[in-house]
Amino acid sequence: MSRVPEPENTPEGPAYEGRLLARPEEEVVDQGAGFDISTLLTRRRVLGLVGVGVGAAALAACGSTSSSSSGSTSSGSGAEGSTTSTTSDGEIPQETNGPYPADGTNGTNVLTESGIVRSDITSSLDGGTTVDGVPLEFTFTVTDMANDNAAFEGVAVYLWQCDAQGQYSMYSEGVEDETYLRGVQVADANGQVTFKTIVPGCYSGRWTHMHFEVYPDADSATTGENAIATSQVAFPEDMLTPIYELDTYDGSADNMSQVSLDTDNVFSDGYELEMGTFEGDAESGYTGSLAVAVDTTTEAAMGAAPGGGGGEGGAPPQGGEGGTPPEMPSN
Repeated sequence: MSRVPEPENTPEGPAYEGRLLARPEEEVVDQGAGFDISTLLTRRRVLGLVGVGVGAAALAACGSTSSSSSGSTSSGSGAEGSTTSTTSDGEIPQETNGPYPADGTNGTNVLTESGIVRSDITSSLDGGTTVDGVPLEFTFTVTDMANDNAAFEGVAVYLWQCDAQGQYSMYSEGVEDETYLRGVQVADANGQVTFKTIVPGCYSGRWTHMHFEVYPDADSATTGENAIATSQVAFPEDMLTPIYELDTYDGSADNMSQVSLDTDNVFSDGYELEMGTFEGDAESGYTGSLAVAVDTTTEAAMGAAPGGGGGEGGAPPQGGEGGTPPEMPSN
């Protein structure tokens, strides 16, 4: 069993590795995403000075991985290798964060939970439930439009999505106590973060998608109100069709047949800059990527659905049996 780190007593208050605790009444492991990311970055800098060793390898395992390849393709066959989109033709569209963000904007906030800084988001934070589904390793490459589209090193990316049955952890009936398919990573020198997840299911009323928010730095990744970009990732139909034939995704094929990218109330006004690039197959899994250009000179604001509403629309099934989602404030 690993030992819980002990804080240091300083004249200013409890501290860890020279940094004051964000929540001095809590243990070091319960300081939230911003503190966790800062600790990760501090250790990376130390390892860079002392050279790569066993400690560096262990740190890399819990940090983000990156790909230096470039270009863009749609879904293909064969899971070997990947093509990573590293540049975008324009600013990422600002979209609604929907009714299930758990980013503090509607009361529930996973960003303050210990362990939320992670690359593998397929299980709950307490190590409990692990979701089933087609594996997906997805890379975001974030660039700074205000700095000639240079790699946006140091920004934090929060990714969340539904599971294969269309359920959102922390909200849907039966999984309110779960925290799977939610995680934060900090961008490396290439502006990249990589998450290990699954291909999401399709629930009634929405095209298949993943949500993400970009934060200016580690310390601000504590509430959605600090995000400098809020958007979604779209999936191509030819990739989803064979996946939704699997028993794990029961119901997704029918739900997808009732909506399209052109009628979806988020993507219908244009999805070219939000369409992910994917390679792989339903049996072996997929790699995917999206180039995300962020313009910090414009005011950050979550977009409304094209129909004018603040919510994202659609009703994730409750307990896998359909029904009405929990009533949440509109965003």
